[in-house]
Amino acid sequence: MRQILHISDVHFGPPHRPEASDGVVTLVERRRPDLVVISGDLTQRARPEQFREARAFVDRLAVPSLTVPGNHDVPMYRFWERLLTPFGAFRRHFATDLEPTYEDDEMLVVGVNTAFNWTIKDGRVTASGLRRLQRLLERGADSRARIVVAHHQLVPPPRFDSQRVLRGAHRMVDLLADAGVELVLSGHLHQSWIGTTEAYYPSGRRPVLLLHSGTSTSSRGRGSERGRNTCNWIRLDDGEIEISNFGWDAEGDRFLERSRHRFPRRDRDSYALEAY
Repeated sequence: MRQILHISDVHFGPPHRPEASDGVVTLVERRRPDLVVISGDLTQRARPEQFREARAFVDRLAVPSLTVPGNHDVPMYRFWERLLTPFGAFRRHFATDLEPTYEDDEMLVVGVNTAFNWTIKDGRVTASGLRRLQRLLERGADSRARIVVAHHQLVPPPRFDSQRVLRGAHRMVDLLADAGVELVLSGHLHQSWIGTTEAYYPSGRRPVLLLHSGTSTSSRGRGSERGRNTCNWIRLDDGEIEISNFGWDAEGDRFLERSRHRFPRRDRDSYALEAY
């Protein structure tokens, strides 16, 4: 069995809520996940001091973590930095690899960077990025759970106003289905949501489960989560994926479980990957 804490859009800077980030640290200390996934937007404006604060927060998590950048982790107004070194600060404070991986005996988790220097809000995945993703997923062509992490969404969730999906989403969904990926973790929308690829890209394949986290530690929640903070707890065993959505309880000064969902694990046979 493996357990993952999925947080997103922590937004260190003016909208950050220190009490919620303390709550994340407490949740990790109390429940001890095997991995913490942060699906982008560590900062509000990609300033060095905001990255230092985000780094200090991640260092407080006493378990392994995997982090991908979001569109807010690229400088908005510092033109030359945005043009020439858009991820300079991210690399200095986190990792030179913008698409990290984590693997053990039971799971392979692959990060995909969907933010670029000119993607002010929307995201994209490139052809070279898909080829890299394919190569990495081929390493997991065994009984391990295959999980992908990206900041931007692959589908347009219902009642989420006019948010566009990332460019290249259809090709990425085909690759994920062919590769036997079971779960995609993302953020960006500042609202929680669970769904599948098959509802939007019907192909007759076994659907890929999609999971969004709301903003876990900022005041930028939207829609039904306006002013709220949420995160996801994922448990994988041999037969099922169990997902619990947690919400911040200001009165109790902690994250509390709001809902729980169970999904059967897919058959983990060998999958034939087409060229992308």
